[in-house]
Amino acid sequence: MIRTTLARIRVRRLCRDKTRGEVLAGPLVIRCALGRSGPARTKREGDGITPCGAFRMRAAFYRADRLPRPSSGLGLRRTKPEDGWCDDAGDRRYNRPLRLPAPGVGAEAMWRADGLYDLVVDLDYNRGPIRRGRGSAIFLHAAREGFGATEGCVALRRADLVRLLRRVGPRTRLVVG
Repeated sequence: MIRTTLARIRVRRLCRDKTRGEVLAGPLVIRCALGRSGPARTKREGDGITPCGAFRMRAAFYRADRLPRPSSGLGLRRTKPEDGWCDDAGDRRYNRPLRLPAPGVGAEAMWRADGLYDLVVDLDYNRGPIRRGRGSAIFLHAAREGFGATEGCVALRRADLVRLLRRVGPRTRLVVG
């Protein structure tokens, strides 16, 4: 079966709650969680804002010990326990993957016990060029139970994220706001 790759996926905030929204992907309408400070055009590291804009989906990462390799037009990579993401604006690797442990460097672990990063799509936010302090690790990832707010990412139920990945490729844009 040939699947159509979506060119654009929209994320819109719900009127009654700045931390929740909907992902509009073709005919699909999928619930999502947004950053604790809601969406906005200006983002800073640690502010909890989901940045508004159109972002390319660069690649996806998955935990092979928790789920099978998903089907996607994106490049896929297995995460490992030593995988991290630099969120230290003073480090040259800011907003890039790195290997843990990284003594003296602020970094987020990609291998998490809570399952939020079992499946992660790296969004092209603040990547070309990378501007220090403007925000890092903005992903599309699995949501917490009850769709609790994120630190700035867009989060979906894992089953919805798996289903969505089948319809995206490197030219798909995630449009927030």
